[in-house]
Amino acid sequence: MDRDSTFSLLAELLSLRAPSGAEQEFDAYLDRRLAALGVRSDGAGNRIVRIAGRGDGPATALAAHKDEIGAIVKRVSDDGRVRLVAVGDAHPWVWGEGPLDLLVDGGTIPAVLSFGSRHVSAESPQRPAVDGTGGISWRDVWAETKRTAEDLAAAGVRPGTRAVLGAARRLPIRLGSEQEFVAASNLDDRIACAVLLLLAERLTAPAGDVDLVFTSREETGCMGARYYARRSEIDRLVAIEVAPTAVEYGLSAVADPVLVEADVRSTLDHALSEEIAAAARSLSLEPRHVVLDRYASDGSSAYSDGGVGRAACVAIATDNTHGCEIAHLDAVANVTATLELWLAGNAA
Repeated sequence: MDRDSTFSLLAELLSLRAPSGAEQEFDAYLDRRLAALGVRSDGAGNRIVRIAGRGDGPATALAAHKDEIGAIVKRVSDDGRVRLVAVGDAHPWVWGEGPLDLLVDGGTIPAVLSFGSRHVSAESPQRPAVDGTGGISWRDVWAETKRTAEDLAAAGVRPGTRAVLGAARRLPIRLGSEQEFVAASNLDDRIACAVLLLLAERLTAPAGDVDLVFTSREETGCMGARYYARRSEIDRLVAIEVAPTAVEYGLSAVADPVLVEADVRSTLDHALSEEIAAAARSLSLEPRHVVLDRYASDGSSAYSDGGVGRAACVAIATDNTHGCEIAHLDAVANVTATLELWLAGNAA
């Protein structure tokens, strides 16, 4: 897949709003796109495609999560200001002031994440942050709609309503002298979903049965993958993810696959990681191995629960994780090719 095609696919996926637990827009897209492959859903809202194998290999699941970090309405104040708290690892200082969408039945209500004016004195509560002497948390900001509390209630805005970045802030851009990088909010985990969609098109006869699982509610505890793993007769689960670039991990935004060996939830199956790394090396790629902090995946969560016998996590190196994320476009094709080759051989 060339870079232009990869970018177009990512732009399509990034336009879909799917805050954790309110993923209907992404679900409808998957139901349409994968209908010919017999996509099904389970009780946790996962979307699953089964690719039949030749019969001589272990059953494997590849998991990428479809939900994104977001915010949820805590209350609507008498003055119409909509107060929010995070769903997942969302921070107002990362989002910054700008358009939001409040998701209500039948549509959206536009809003602006607001902090207040900067031209103020100590009489205003935002002055410490303006002076750089105080941090900014969700209690310091609000969603401004310029509607009354009564109007918002009639429109369906209430505690529990989800908020996500507005449509204009979801558009990707390209970076680099050869436009080889993509930048956008919510590449986590749209870039991994792109890999699963490409595999759905390409996998024909893997050694064993393969489930392609678009998991729900990963950002709030990997709930979808844990539910799936407890109810499936799957020997191995491989999460497809983003991996944070940082000096402490010796990782930059390379196009090679990244193997997560351990995170805060579990030490993963090293032999399984090495099988995938060997497939990457056979394609003349240089797989990177990392041990991560403040990170967990569908793979490590299902594994630590005892839901699967073996688990690994293959990832795409990404700058600014949970912010305006940047990744190499070639990484999508490289991870796809690596997993396709590994599944074809399916070494136990």
